[in-house]
Amino acid sequence: MTTALYVFAIAALGVSIFKSKEKTMLALKKAWKSFENILPQFLSILIIIGVILAILTPEQISEVLGSESGWYGVLIAAGIGSVTLVPAFVAFPLAAALLRNGAGIMQIAAFVSTLMMVGIVTMPIEIKYFGKKAAILRNVTALAFSLAVALVMGVML
Repeated sequence: MTTALYVFAIAALGVSIFKSKEKTMLALKKAWKSFENILPQFLSILIIIGVILAILTPEQISEVLGSESGWYGVLIAAGIGSVTLVPAFVAFPLAAALLRNGAGIMQIAAFVSTLMMVGIVTMPIEIKYFGKKAAILRNVTALAFSLAVALVMGVML
């Protein structure tokens, strides 16, 4: 499957160059700039993941975030996700690494959904632009929805 995607991407690039070399080169330059902007964040998160996985054993991860931790683990994961500011393209590989190292599905569902939807760190900005009531309501609703997602994932999987 991966090879097919590479072949398709190369073929599409070839078609694009054939149609307009200038536009293609401009697009490639913009893509490279985006890559350069994302790379420091991505590398820092990879380093953080590596350090966390080097320090914590799979047994420790399983104890705190494993299936056996139940709602206690879900609440810990939701709390960590609520206060962490991580881009989406990093959240999913992090979740996969935690799952491979003993975390439970329900706990990771809570972690990822709060990571994406609840913004404790960004709350002052939200309050500034949307007002205190709207910011709090949005975050509380997002937290409740995240816990519901964790419950559904735990029941379904």
